[in-house]
Amino acid sequence: MRGRGWRAAGWKAAAWGAASALALPPLHLLPVLWLAVPGLLALIDEAPGPRAAFARGFWFSFALNLLGLYWITEAILVEVKDYWWLVPFAVPVLSLVLTPFIAVPCALARLLPRGLPRVLGLAGLWVGGDLARQFVLTGFPWNLWGADWTIPGRLGDVFLQPAAWVGVHGLTLMTLLVAAAPRFGRRGWAAAAAGLALWAGLGVWRLSGPAPQPPGIAVVIVQGDVSELARWNRAWAVRIFRRYLRLTRQGVAAAGNADKVVIWPETASPFLLAQDAAARRAVADAAGPGVPVLAGTVRYARDGSARNSLVAIEGPGPVVAVYDKWHLVPFGEYTPQWLPLPVQFGPGSFRPGPGPRTLTVPGLPPFGPLICYEAIFTGEIVARPRPRWLVNITNDAWFGNSTGPRQHLAAARLRAVEEGLPLVRAANSGISAVFDAYGRETGRLGLGRRGVLIRPLPGALPATFYARHGLLVPAILALLSVGLGTILGASSRRLYQNR
Repeated sequence: MRGRGWRAAGWKAAAWGAASALALPPLHLLPVLWLAVPGLLALIDEAPGPRAAFARGFWFSFALNLLGLYWITEAILVEVKDYWWLVPFAVPVLSLVLTPFIAVPCALARLLPRGLPRVLGLAGLWVGGDLARQFVLTGFPWNLWGADWTIPGRLGDVFLQPAAWVGVHGLTLMTLLVAAAPRFGRRGWAAAAAGLALWAGLGVWRLSGPAPQPPGIAVVIVQGDVSELARWNRAWAVRIFRRYLRLTRQGVAAAGNADKVVIWPETASPFLLAQDAAARRAVADAAGPGVPVLAGTVRYARDGSARNSLVAIEGPGPVVAVYDKWHLVPFGEYTPQWLPLPVQFGPGSFRPGPGPRTLTVPGLPPFGPLICYEAIFTGEIVARPRPRWLVNITNDAWFGNSTGPRQHLAAARLRAVEEGLPLVRAANSGISAVFDAYGRETGRLGLGRRGVLIRPLPGALPATFYARHGLLVPAILALLSVGLGTILGASSRRLYQNR
């Protein structure tokens, strides 16, 4: 009986974990969390001890990440001739690596009395696990439940605004507390309704604030839609480069007489723009006099190491600014030293840059560059002095028409809200977009489309509370939640013993 009960609990936990994945972008089926979170809490309540609660959290986490990260397989399929053997293992193994960040909070929450103490403890510990996940083994803060609220349109705009105070991790804490409502019957539902009303009210209030003054610059985003197989094919190099030059000319002409900036996606140029004067001259000629181009390219440093870079070109001379990506993708841009097998997708190994920077280019407000993967690292993207806008260049063509590019876009949108800065996103195969400082989308160019997106650059807001204090805010909230749960639990135990 014990064996059958263990297996049944594992299957239930996996079912609730899989259901919770439906709340992630791009589906945003948030009502499933009112089933999944109470279901997980019931399994923790029924667990004979922390060890069993750990196992149930393990299966919940495994199923959540297995479905939430399936899109990673798409990158393997790009080079399936060499890495076909990884297809059945990559996502399951990564899901296994991520299981402790939910399983451990479930085990520790079992030490608290059931009811509100356990709910508060689990919510705080869960956020603590998410914060740890941002740093352990170089970090992988994906599938954060705070991102569930990146619903397209007005509804998402409203519910994302508290991120300006608490960040995406704070939104996760709020989500867990609201989703646990059914465990408390009618009083729980009433509390959840009041919490959501307050949440929405804060969002509406923030959105009613004054619109920041735009700097009067037209952003010309070039989306070349080049497949991964073609991008690293030397025979296609000139053809790809000419495509970007042609689209640049079209975009600059369509933008008219306004001051403008052209943005190319991550590694868009097949030529080394930092070293290749002829290629820079061609880019400058396509953009025209006085029009800076921010372009993704591979760059070789003086020590001979390759860097995934963004360079600023203005005229035929040397580049006027350089940024090197510092949060590299494991197995995509480097192989971790602890791995016994040299598994590497993409063009080769890169060396990380020194960290976030604010770049200054003549004619433009100072900006903070983010290359691809870096946009998911909340609280780690802005340097001092504070930029006036964020530029996210990326190449999501590796992941095809899957949830991956859409979830990546949702993460970038959250960074705009958190920092109070407009964010411009140039993606090779889409989704390219522009968000204002409230995270409202002002334009996009969808997946699998070739073309140019032209939008005015929105203005910046003053630094948000989260921009000033960063990850310290959700860390304190998580500790307060766990601490309050512990205090309430101790009080309830004393009351029970005194009866």
